[in-house]
Amino acid sequence: MSKNIWIINQYCGSRIHGMNFRSWYFANELQKKGHNPIIITGSYSHLIHKPPIMNSWFKNEEVEGVPYVWVKVRKYVGSKSLGRLVSMLDFMFKLLFLKKRKLKNPDVILVSSLSPFPIISAFFWSIRYKSKLLFEIRDLWPLSLIELGGVSRFNPLSIFFSFFERFGYKVSYKVISVLPCAKDHMISKGMKEDKFVYVPNGFSPEDSKIAKPLPTGYFNDLPEGKFLIGYTGSIGLANAVEYLIGASKLLEDDQRFHFIIVGKGQHKEKLQSIAGKNVSFLPQVDKAQVPSVLKKFDVCFIGLKNQQLFKFGISPNKLFEYMYARKPIIQSIKAGNNPVKEANAGFSVEPENAKEIVNAIFEAYDMPREELEALGMNGHKYGLENHSFEKLTKKLISTFE
Repeated sequence: MSKNIWIINQYCGSRIHGMNFRSWYFANELQKKGHNPIIITGSYSHLIHKPPIMNSWFKNEEVEGVPYVWVKVRKYVGSKSLGRLVSMLDFMFKLLFLKKRKLKNPDVILVSSLSPFPIISAFFWSIRYKSKLLFEIRDLWPLSLIELGGVSRFNPLSIFFSFFERFGYKVSYKVISVLPCAKDHMISKGMKEDKFVYVPNGFSPEDSKIAKPLPTGYFNDLPEGKFLIGYTGSIGLANAVEYLIGASKLLEDDQRFHFIIVGKGQHKEKLQSIAGKNVSFLPQVDKAQVPSVLKKFDVCFIGLKNQQLFKFGISPNKLFEYMYARKPIIQSIKAGNNPVKEANAGFSVEPENAKEIVNAIFEAYDMPREELEALGMNGHKYGLENHSFEKLTKKLISTFE
């Protein structure tokens, strides 16, 4: 039976506007399966590179066939700024004035963190409309604030976030998490055991049908005949790209290798200032252009800081993009799960260790080409079997049918 589904995610972009894409992919797949989703999201975030033009608090629009309600929120500078918190509160406040009569009454309401604040409004709407309330956890708040931001658990901000976290676990019909090992933590915060559902991040094979060419001359300055180690995505504190730069420093005199870093972020300028001539920094590209970038790489890098937070597991979007692109992966992460090892798709090394990254690069370089390509194919197969949004959406649907 067809369901009307409200997806409330302040940090939902689209393939046009920029990251984050998860909710858009779910909405797109839900439509194919006969459901009626609508995305309610903020007009601005540090992840969006093409924000919508807003002339009022709310704007209804279709984005590649998916209905959106954009909610005008305050702009801010920096992912860790006070302005970001103000933007979250702004979104929560304006939801109170959402013109619900213009929307179809929901059978299901899904609230997706980063920001957990909308769970309050969603709870009252779920009572009013007799809807099933789903709480999707992509980041553990306030634990992310405590572990990554160095904020005390007794800080008023931590206590504030903790209230919304516990409330969401208590009132939701199901709790969906991208973190496979987070169940016990959530139970300790008041969630009933049978509420937990693991639905990881993923990719859409259909993106290959809309792949766009890169701007003319995008790769013009790259040296020829090198073994290319690439990274795409945000260049922030958590991404540990500085250790890839450290690896490049150790290989500065080795003419066989070159490093490519594609993207933007708060740490980009700092890394550019310390990088050597064997590193190229290239501008961020549209999502539809990412496959064209990945084709150039011999091996792809993904890293995260060595933090206790990751014991709950990881599910980075870029990892599955690498897999779908059939690229072998160097994963420099210590976490509760290890997708690269599970898929036999590359090399797993300890985090924050440039020498280990170098050793993995040497191992990849010394492999016969067919063996290196086989690692990429292993990841591709694993991704299709476990992380296509078509399959992930079926799992999502199972939580409310």
